[in-house]
Amino acid sequence: MKSSKITFTNSQGKLLSGRLDLPLVQEPHNFAIFAHCFTCTKDFSAVRNVSKALASEGFGVLRFDFTGLGDSDGDFADTNFSSNVEDLVQAAAFLEKEYKAPSLLVGHSLGGAAAIFAASEISSIQALATIGAPSNPVHVKKQFGSQAATIEKEGEGHVKLAGRDFIFKKQFFDDLEQQSCEAAASKLEGKALLILHSPQDATVSIKNAEEIYHAAKHPKSFVTLDGTEHLLIDKKSAAYVGKVISGWAARYIDLPTEEVIKTTHQVVASLDNEDGFTTLLKLGNHYSKADEPIRVGGNDFGPTPYELLAGSLSACTAMTIQMYAKRKGWLIENVEVHTSYGRTYAEDCEICDQENKKIDTFTREIKLTANLDEKQLARILQIADKCPVHKTLHSQTQVITSFVD
Repeated sequence: MKSSKITFTNSQGKLLSGRLDLPLVQEPHNFAIFAHCFTCTKDFSAVRNVSKALASEGFGVLRFDFTGLGDSDGDFADTNFSSNVEDLVQAAAFLEKEYKAPSLLVGHSLGGAAAIFAASEISSIQALATIGAPSNPVHVKKQFGSQAATIEKEGEGHVKLAGRDFIFKKQFFDDLEQQSCEAAASKLEGKALLILHSPQDATVSIKNAEEIYHAAKHPKSFVTLDGTEHLLIDKKSAAYVGKVISGWAARYIDLPTEEVIKTTHQVVASLDNEDGFTTLLKLGNHYSKADEPIRVGGNDFGPTPYELLAGSLSACTAMTIQMYAKRKGWLIENVEVHTSYGRTYAEDCEICDQENKKIDTFTREIKLTANLDEKQLARILQIADKCPVHKTLHSQTQVITSFVD
């Protein structure tokens, strides 16, 4: 995942701080916005890990601090649920202006409730996923305990949440009282909704998921996060959530159609002028990309041509060894073939500074998980040199080139 800092302004002109997480090996096919949980920040573990999982599936993900939280400007005491919703709308406007309008909205806990409201105000959103969201935002008042009554009576009060002190004003509660996720979910016309919730959630009971689900129109889906807790701190659970959201959303968002290149040959490579070194490959029935490292002007979206060649040698060697071992009845649980390419000198010489004294060299190391004796290992080493790609690299070859219409 590649991550960079970004900033944008909210509707009040305050500067909000965020991070844009991008896939490592491709341009993002879609953009998503992540709304963090109540009084959390963009750097909360669940936010980072779900975002990372989505980026690994090809999404660009904007996670940001709501006004007055984390690195964002503004006074938290003057914010409320409605301002969170407005922050999400402004985040979408920022993405549309600077990158591409978001198609996916993801929200955790109260951020999930805010996402439900914001989705209807962001026309580009096609899919929405909530994680442990309350069906009514006023649910968060339970976290205030006896301080809620003090705030209602005196107009404001200090509350310690997750070890941090916050000032809350009565207007925060008044705003919550006017909101209903059930009502908002029922208005999600043409936007798919995925509700993820844990039966063991002790903070927001799973009854909330049921209420949102019944209120929403189709298309809607529910996934149980059995065994997880509300804050989704476990890294594996968060990664699972991200991959589930990605797989589900693929049915409802616009994905770029895979470029089709046809050939009567086994392999074809296609490179447009504006793509630099990023080359589309069709290898048999499979599509892939080749590229060059960033340090030489590439995007590093795929292996280099020589890495592909070394990969062919490694794969062919592994296949040949396993095929031979099975024929002999030898058990090799696993074979790893590590290969590097370079140019080295054919032999020690007095004129080694001459380029024509160097030859193409593949350094190949084989690691076996097997209980074989020395004689068997020696035979495996001989068989490795007999793999078809190895033999091709050692044989005299020719490349016949011509133009086609």
